[in-house]
Amino acid sequence: MGNIVARGASVSRRLFLRGLAGGAAVAVGLPLFDGLLNDNGDALAGGGAIPTRFGLWFFGNGVHLPTWTPAAVGPDWTVPEDYALAALLPHKEHVSVVSGLSVKTPRHPHHSGMAAMCSGGPHVKIDDVRDTIVSTFKYPSVDQVAAQHFQSVSPGPYKSLEAAITRFRGTDEGTTCQHLSHNGSKNGETNVNPSEESPQAFFDRLFNQVPVDPLVRKARASVLDAVGGQIKDLRGRLGEKDKQRLEQHLTSISDLEHRLATATTNCAMPGAPGDFPDVGWNEQIAEKNAAMSDLLSLALSCGLTRAFSICHSTCGSGAIFWMVGGNNGQHYMNHTEPAPHPKQQAAVRFTMAQLAYFLDRLKSTPEGAGNLLDHCSILVGSEHAEGWTHAQDDMPVLICGKGGGRLRGNVHYREEGGHVSRALLTALRGAGLPLTEFGHEEGLATEPIAEIEVG
Repeated sequence: MGNIVARGASVSRRLFLRGLAGGAAVAVGLPLFDGLLNDNGDALAGGGAIPTRFGLWFFGNGVHLPTWTPAAVGPDWTVPEDYALAALLPHKEHVSVVSGLSVKTPRHPHHSGMAAMCSGGPHVKIDDVRDTIVSTFKYPSVDQVAAQHFQSVSPGPYKSLEAAITRFRGTDEGTTCQHLSHNGSKNGETNVNPSEESPQAFFDRLFNQVPVDPLVRKARASVLDAVGGQIKDLRGRLGEKDKQRLEQHLTSISDLEHRLATATTNCAMPGAPGDFPDVGWNEQIAEKNAAMSDLLSLALSCGLTRAFSICHSTCGSGAIFWMVGGNNGQHYMNHTEPAPHPKQQAAVRFTMAQLAYFLDRLKSTPEGAGNLLDHCSILVGSEHAEGWTHAQDDMPVLICGKGGGRLRGNVHYREEGGHVSRALLTALRGAGLPLTEFGHEEGLATEPIAEIEVG
């Protein structure tokens, strides 16, 4: 275990408690204690900045623009309560809305919007299928751009973490329509970082546990029991405020374990442990989102990674939003529901409520003098403006978090026909990447959005 140091001493790395649970190695990451920070709590004790994280949060098939875009441009955006973004109003100090931007790469329904929104470059056609194509990303997605940078300056336990909320329901159109995180393609090959769909499997990955039989899993002690002696020693070396911070952190781990165990026990027809199986054919989207959001917030707080992606629903989404009356996949619903598309409106409102939950978890996690969301830059987007037209102008984009003081928050910026890669560049700069341009080929942008940046 790393040493706990007095305030003002230099800190070279995060701290971890390591042990064994049921014969499997586990690692419990620790948060940034006061003793690792300067007197103001706004920087590391050795003078370095508190690490900024970068995230990509994606949802498929666009929005309903008339009930998405704030009417006024500039600071202090707001929307009526029936708009999708109303769910984010409690967090608007950490959320900027970007509208009007367009995809500048060669267009193809779904494929080009997905690649441009997530990588700043064109897609690569691999084959034809039915009335469409099979494709992949030609260039790395922005989460991997950030991950590569973070690993080059301060390597962490995980280069990146990838989570999915709704499950993949099948398509034959390539990785563009199945996966979010891509590493790029040199010769048409596919190279992806699949998103984990199971909260239990994601939990196991975070704590370095190997897959085991469900009966063996039930017999395991808590991961906290595996490092109990180290926790006791650590408590004796912390000040009162850091002891409280440690207890809050350990309680969050224990609560997650209990929730996942309960989900397995109470399901009438359980799949893999903690998978939140369908209830009456209905996918438990809100429950999975809560579990994944809690886990990822914990991982970011622990310093397990600084780069992440969350695929709420895939490109060309087949997710069924049954809670708003949907009985077909979102893609099919978008093409068959008549205007004014009330179920799509409700589906997007529900989706933004899931994003709001994630932002709330980050904001309620203390870090330094502020919170975890203060030290995040999160790009939120979709592959279309509206799914029924396949439009790739006026793309829905959000930039969330304060980026360690680099991002303003609470701004609505609009640029008719502007370059969508400007939003990507701004979000990456918000995470601390020293970029003056970003994008590839026709997707290259040479100016960030200054109205969203600080200074």
